[in-house]
Amino acid sequence: MSTVKESVEVGVPVHTAYNQWTQFAEFPNFMEGVENVTQLDEIHNHWTTKIGGVRREFDTEIVDQLPDERIAWRTISGDTQQRGMVRFQSLDNTHTRVELVLDVEPSGPAEKTADALGVIGRRVKGDMRRFKEFIEERGDESGSWRGRVTPG
Repeated sequence: MSTVKESVEVGVPVHTAYNQWTQFAEFPNFMEGVENVTQLDEIHNHWTTKIGGVRREFDTEIVDQLPDERIAWRTISGDTQQRGMVRFQSLDNTHTRVELVLDVEPSGPAEKTADALGVIGRRVKGDMRRFKEFIEERGDESGSWRGRVTPG
């Protein structure tokens, strides 16, 4: 399993950055290779991705969510194995550090090669840069979900 860490400072308050990240259907606007994310209920999402010509569908489950602090998830179906956490840290009233830690188990020879060449890390870095651009251009979140999901 490979671990990728990336952080970005965004020019919006912590609640704005956090609220936008809870809008999973908006992920295709800034995540390369993500075609669609459908929120099934408060903790489950269905993803469709196409990376390197390979289309995958999988479901994720949020396992920990604390408003303005963190969201953690894991895959629960499909042939994509990952878990991750995004953390939000208020730097001041108008700036937030957003840190993503992603653990991915590449499946198949193409994905294993891409992982070995650092493609996953570069993709995450680009996604975080695009999230910064996306939220700063908007200036406000497109929606929010501020519920609490406790581990276990």
